[in-house]
Amino acid sequence: MVTKTTKLSYRCAECGHAVAKWFGRCPECQAWGSLEEIGAPRVKVAAGAPSSPARPIAEVDIEAARAKQTGVSELDRVLGGGLVPGAVVLLAGEPGVGKSTLLLEVAYRWAAREGDYGPTLYVTGEESAGQVRLRAERTGNVHQSMFLAAESDVASLLGHVDAVNPGLLVVDSVQTMSSPAVDSAPGGVTQVRAVTAALVALAKERGLPVLLVGHVTKEGSIAGPRVLEHLVDVVLHFEGDRHSALRLLRGVKNRFGPADEIGCFEMVDSGIVGVPDPSGLFLNRRDTGVAGTAVTVAVEGKRPLLGELQALVAKSHLGTPRRAVSGLDSARVAMVLAVLERRGGVRLGDADVFTATVGGMKIPEPAADLAIALSVATAARDVALPPDLVVLGEVGLAGEVRRVSGVRSRLSEAVRLGFTKALVPKDSGDLPEGIEVREVADLASAMHNLQVLRK
Repeated sequence: MVTKTTKLSYRCAECGHAVAKWFGRCPECQAWGSLEEIGAPRVKVAAGAPSSPARPIAEVDIEAARAKQTGVSELDRVLGGGLVPGAVVLLAGEPGVGKSTLLLEVAYRWAAREGDYGPTLYVTGEESAGQVRLRAERTGNVHQSMFLAAESDVASLLGHVDAVNPGLLVVDSVQTMSSPAVDSAPGGVTQVRAVTAALVALAKERGLPVLLVGHVTKEGSIAGPRVLEHLVDVVLHFEGDRHSALRLLRGVKNRFGPADEIGCFEMVDSGIVGVPDPSGLFLNRRDTGVAGTAVTVAVEGKRPLLGELQALVAKSHLGTPRRAVSGLDSARVAMVLAVLERRGGVRLGDADVFTATVGGMKIPEPAADLAIALSVATAARDVALPPDLVVLGEVGLAGEVRRVSGVRSRLSEAVRLGFTKALVPKDSGDLPEGIEVREVADLASAMHNLQVLRK
């Protein structure tokens, strides 16, 4: 027996948190002015017969929940092996980064697989079917088992699913879909929540993997209520600079695998291709060293990537010398420059200093501090580091070089790419063979070791 008594309550438009009275600020996500008045029924539910009996967890069949590979290896890497039946994956990214191109590639690879994969249904609410077909022709992603529908109504979408019975559903995008049961504009908080809930229910009921495209706000967060990220099983962010061909697929949430993996892709004229070994994209390999350059090893997710840092120091003709940074954390660069001048004896107060990464790579982590310091120091003194040297270490305000995580895996990647020398923090633990490692305790000892390594 169910009884209801209507009472006003308030729900946060950002995170979906419900409270009994209005607040200017959401108690859950701390967003201002996001609470909306709703009529919330208070429901008392009596116990009923379960649809199926509970079983010991060891007796639950897991074969039907095995992940299936998509055919795009870098995506499978981030997903933890592939798409799990019934999983709902949300792919978010800025406009033009390549979300639709990537999912069109996934739809084609899935449709081209034989066996129990089944056809692919691609539903677009942003473009016409002809526009999607043109892009598919350009990228070579046309297959007879790919079905295409241009719909913005979720009820019609469910009708297409009944007609096609696909093995994979792609929805581009969730913000353009609307439910006839909700009196709200498409893209609104209520609509996005209702559409996502309907698609999640569809996925779980049929064991159908669903890929959703999500828009992002100008701050880079996923547009719509925060509850959207809670409803889905996997949240992926597709990142990239529009001036660079490199794209990074970053796992933010994953119920079926690691949530800190990344996949690397490159945009080409024929579409998008995976880059299984991206370290070479960020290096300018030379036989001789160049003043102002240093190579470090950053970690993106669990993947070590070699990157080259470049610095240029020139006499300033301005009252306030310039400090320009590209691809690095400007606050950390400013701190490293101050430590370098105070603890390393490198005069920079009357010089313009420019620091940048090669290939559009972004290195925000502190492990690149020592490489920044040495690239600036060699640029100021017009000397070159050895071309086969990698540098790791976080620099403190006292000039000490602190330990960083994953030194062994970072150096193993450097050895694989032909580097033979390394400067690392003291007490870095077990180190790989095949590379000459010098441990340094502070910035002064790092500068001294450079003179030894250059001989």
